[in-house]
Formats: sequence, C-alpha cells, structure tokens
Amino acid sequence: MNIRILTEADAQNYQTLRLRALQTNPESFGSTYEREVHFTIEQVEERIRQAEDRFVLGAFQEDGSLMGIVLLMRELDRKSKHKATIYGMYTAPEVRGQGVGKALLIEIINRANDFDGVEQIHLQVIATNESAKKLYKSLGFETYGVEPRALKDGDRYFDEELMVLFLK
Repeated sequence: MNIRILTEADAQNYQTLRLRALQTNPESFGSTYEREVHFTIEQVEERIRQAEDRFVLGAFQEDGSLMGIVLLMRELDRKSKHKATIYGMYTAPEVRGQGVGKALLIEIINRANDFDGVEQIHLQVIATNESAKKLYKSLGFETYGVEPRALKDGDRYFDEELMVLFLK
C-alpha cells in the first residue's frame, strides 16, 4: 500500500472512488451522488489540489488502484487556526478491515503535526457507524458531542457524533 497526497493527475481516480462512496454510503456524506456526478474533471482537480490550508490523501494498492481517500482542512482564522478537520474519509468496501483506514488516519495525523500551530483534529461521523467510531477511538479521538438530525436524506435523519483528537 502506498499513501500520498493526491495531485491533479489523480482526479479521475478520485472522482470514481468518491462517486462510489456517495452511492455505497450516502448517509455518511453531506453531498450526494446526484450532485457530484455532474462535476467536471476541472472541478475535481480543484477539489483535490493541495493548498496552504488543505490536502487530500489517497491510499493506493500495489497495482496503482485508489482504495481510500481522506481530506484534511486547516482553519485559517487567527483564533481558530489551531484546529484542522477531517472530511470525506472513505475506504472501498473490499479493503475494509485490512488497515487501510487506519493507515490513512495515521498519515493524516502525522501530516497535521506538520501544520504549524495545529493542536487538534476534528471530525464528524454518523452516530450509528460503529466500525468507524471504533477506529477513530483506537487512534485517540474522543467524542465531545452529538448533533441530532445533522443530515437529512429524504425522510431519514442521521445524527453525527463529533470527535476530536488533541495533538498538544
């Protein structure tokens, strides 16, 4: 397995996996397949382009196929730049339980430490996603609250558990 920051050259592979995530686990994301399927490759390139405040990591199999993705975004405001947030964590179902998600998170935590002044990493996870919560807790994330009815898909509501990892 190879984990690295995605570049614009990875846009098509990213989009393929992202759309799969939105179809496979629609309750886990604020966006929808119906919205993102219409994104142009240029929009996807912009989304994954590394910037001062963000980057997207990808986990690749030996054959070069992308099997996991996660984004880290740092706050830039003076009073909140000590925080970063994880978004869009997803691993392909066929590699779940094989350490891909854990490897992505360990790498993102290590890289967050390279962001000058970042002291904590936040994330939100669907409250019923026990396997994801177990993974996050195994790496030191703590629950600090629950947002009831955080997401709504049709007539269904989903609570989100709010988690934080204190780096310092």
